[in-house]
Amino acid sequence: MLNYFKKIALLEGISLLALLFFAMPMKYLFNQEIYVKTIGMAHGILFIMYVALALLLKFSQKWNTKFFMLLVLASIIPFGTFYIEKKFFAN
Repeated sequence: MLNYFKKIALLEGISLLALLFFAMPMKYLFNQEIYVKTIGMAHGILFIMYVALALLLKFSQKWNTKFFMLLVLASIIPFGTFYIEKKFFAN
């Protein structure tokens, strides 16, 4: 399950960056809202999967609450999931 979490974390991080640095400028500079709708939906689903998997892993891996909260916080900060993966999960 940890490998699946790492893959979802990567996709969640990419989707956040795509939303912030591509979809939002397209919406506000070129009035193209479709990118925010589609990328935003994908990001929302990936975010929910990321947090749900982190919660499942918190109990199965016996992670403390502080580490779990760090993972959740990293999911809302641009490049946060990449940092967490490199710092704690890189092999």
